[in-house]
Amino acid sequence: MDSNQELSLCNAIELGLNDIYTATPELTDGQCIIGLDNAIIAIKQKFGFARNETVLRRPTIDDIVAHVVGVGIDNIDKTADLTLKDYVAVINKIKRSVIRHSAFGPRAYYDFIKNYV
Repeated sequence: MDSNQELSLCNAIELGLNDIYTATPELTDGQCIIGLDNAIIAIKQKFGFARNETVLRRPTIDDIVAHVVGVGIDNIDKTADLTLKDYVAVINKIKRSVIRHSAFGPRAYYDFIKNYV
């Protein structure tokens, strides 16, 4: 996966996260992290993996899971040579950013991305 493709995927995911944060004022960075973790499980399950793992269902994270899985389905094996492994790496990159920014407050990641997307 090239850096332009990675940037495009990050942007697509973060645009949706921005919308979800805006529509859900009670959403915290901690819940976003849980949502991203569960999105990884859910996208793996869509491709036949992680069958023994459970995706949590919670109102505050369901939209995150649905959005991230949707972006993955739209792009994996359809965009250049994007693999499931590549896509999971992109989700983990975003998750690390959420973790890093959350040190500055419960919605600090949202405060960061809303200026860039």
